Amino acid sequence: MPAAASRVSPLALGAGWLALGAVAGLGLASLAALLWQAPSLSVGDLWREPWLAGILRFTLWQATLSTALAVGLAIPVALALARRPRFPGRRLLLRAMELSLVIPTLIALFGLVAVHGRQGWAAPLWEGLTGTPADYLYGLSGIVLAHVFYNLPLSARLMLQALETAPAAHWRLTAQLGLSRGAIWRTLEWPRLRSLLPRLAALVFTLCFTSFAIVMTLGGGPRSTTLEVALYQALKFDHDLALAALLALTQLVLCLSLWLVALTRGGTPRLVPTAGSGLPGGRWWRRDALGLSRLHDGLWLLGLTLLLVPPLAAVTLAGLYGLPELPGRGSLWPAALRSLAMALGAGGLSLLLALALLAGGEALRRRGSRLAALAMEGSGQLILVIPALVLGTGLFLLLRPSLGAGWHGYALVVLVNGFMALPFAMQVLRGAIPGLSAPEERLAEQFGIHGRARLRWLVWPRLRRPAALALAYAMTLSLGDFSVIALFGSPAAPTLPMLLFQQLGGYRWQGAAATALVLLLAVVLVFSLLDALSRRRPRYPFRP
Repeated sequence: MPAAASRVSPLALGAGWLALGAVAGLGLASLAALLWQAPSLSVGDLWREPWLAGILRFTLWQATLSTALAVGLAIPVALALARRPRFPGRRLLLRAMELSLVIPTLIALFGLVAVHGRQGWAAPLWEGLTGTPADYLYGLSGIVLAHVFYNLPLSARLMLQALETAPAAHWRLTAQLGLSRGAIWRTLEWPRLRSLLPRLAALVFTLCFTSFAIVMTLGGGPRSTTLEVALYQALKFDHDLALAALLALTQLVLCLSLWLVALTRGGTPRLVPTAGSGLPGGRWWRRDALGLSRLHDGLWLLGLTLLLVPPLAAVTLAGLYGLPELPGRGSLWPAALRSLAMALGAGGLSLLLALALLAGGEALRRRGSRLAALAMEGSGQLILVIPALVLGTGLFLLLRPSLGAGWHGYALVVLVNGFMALPFAMQVLRGAIPGLSAPEERLAEQFGIHGRARLRWLVWPRLRRPAALALAYAMTLSLGDFSVIALFGSPAAPTLPMLLFQQLGGYRWQGAAATALVLLLAVVLVFSLLDALSRRRPRYPFRP
C-alpha cells in the first residue's frame, strides 16, 4: 500500500492544496476586502446600540429554538422509521425527506403560506380551535416553523442512517436477551445517535443562523430581523460597509466557534442515502416494535407526513391551476434555462473542489499528517460560516475595476453558489474517497493496475453514485438560491427564484404558482436524472 500511496499522493496533494488555496483565499480575501472598505469598524456597537444588540439576541434565540425543535423532534421520528422498516409509502416518505434540504426556499415559503397563511388550508382549523385569526406564520413562530420544515426531515434522515449501521447480529442478540425498550435505547440506539448529534446540531444551527429568505419573508417586521437580513439591508440599501463588516465578523466568529467545538466531538453525518436497513426479516428482531409502540410510531410518522406533504401538495395544485398562463409567460423559459445553466456551472465547480479537498486530505492522512488532513478537509466547512452576501460583496469589491455588467454578475453568482454548496458536496463524497482496502490495494499492485485502468475499474465504480448525488445536491441548491442573485442579479434577466419573488411581490398569484411548479419540477428532474444515471448497471455484469 505505501507504493500505491506514493503514486497517487503527489497529484492528490497538488489538487488538494490548490483547492485549499482557492477556498481559503477567496473566503478570507472577500472578508478582507469588506474590512478594507470599512475603516470605521466599531465592535462595541454590538452591545452599545440597542438595535444591533436586539438583532443579535433574536438571531441567537431563533436559531437555538429552531435547532432544538428540529433535532429534538427528529429523534423520535428516526426511531419510528427504524422500528418500521416496511410500511406503505415509506420509500416515498424517505425520498421527500432527502429532498427537503434542496427544495428552493421560495417554493417552501409558497407552500407554507398556502397551508398556514391567513387564508391557508389550516386557517379554519386554527380559528375553530383557538378563536383567533391564523397569524402564527409571521414572526418568530413562522420562522421556527419554516426552519423545522427544512431541518427536521434532514436530521431524521441522517439519524436513521446512523441507526441502520447497527449490525444485524446486535439485533439478534437483543432479541435473544429479551431487552426492553429502554435497554435497547441505552445500549444500541443512543450510542449511535450521541456520536452524530454535535456536528448535526452545529449544521442545523448554522443553517438557521444564516437563514435569509425565510426570515426576510416571514419575519413580519424589524423586531424579527436577523444578522443575515440586516447584512443584506446594510449592503443593498444603506451602502454601509462598516456595519456589513461588523455583522459579517460577528456571524463568522459565532458560527466558527460552534464548529470548532463540534469538530472535536462526535462523528460526521453523511448525506448519502442508504439502500435499506439491512436488518433480518420478520418481526422477532425488535420486540419494542410490538404493542402500543405501533400507535406511538404511527403518530410521529403521521406528524412528519403532515409537516412535509401539505405544502408540497399546495405548490403542485396551485401550479396546475396556473398552467394555462404558461404559454403567455415569455420570461419563464429563458429564466429556467438561465437557472439550469448557472446551476450546472456551480455544481461542477463544487464537485471538483470537494473531490480535490477530500483526496488531498486522504493523501495527507496516509502520510501521517492527520492535523494537516483535518485542516484541509475542514476548510470546506469554512464557507458554511461565511455569509454568501459577504463572499459575493467581497469578490465584487475585489473585481470592481474590471467587473462589467451582464454576464459578469451571473458569473460571480455561479462562483459564489459553487463555493456555498461545497460543504454539502463534501458530506456526500466523504465516505467514498478513502477508496480501496489494504487487501484490494495489494491485489491491484500484484496485477499492475495503475493509472486510467485503476480509475476506471476500481475507483470510479465506488465514486460514481456519491459524485452524482453530490452534483445533484450542489445543482439543486444553486437552482433555489435567492440571497446572492437578489444582490447581483438583473431584474431584466431573472433566474427562476428571482422571477418567483417578482411575481409574489406584484401579487401575480397564478403566475407565481406556475413558476413555483416549474422550479419544483426542475429540482426534482435534476435530482432524479442524476440519481438514475448513477444507478446505471455495469456494461459487463458479474455472473457467477
